[in-house]
Amino acid sequence: MQATAYTYDPESRSGQVLLDDGTPVPFDAAAFDAGGLRLLRPGQRVRVETDGEGEARRITLVTLQTF
Repeated sequence: MQATAYTYDPESRSGQVLLDDGTPVPFDAAAFDAGGLRLLRPGQRVRVETDGEGEARRITLVTLQTF
């Protein structure tokens, strides 16, 4: 699934992405580390993988979207 980086805290390696429908979804350090990224800037397009549905949905991977 594609999203846009919304917030990122380099100290905690966590933040939020905005899904294409505008829904903010938080991610934790484990999801950030799984993608192998070193830095994330707000506005970057990312690819995310999720687990669960609805309120229980959580991001398990954040990586850059490549074309």
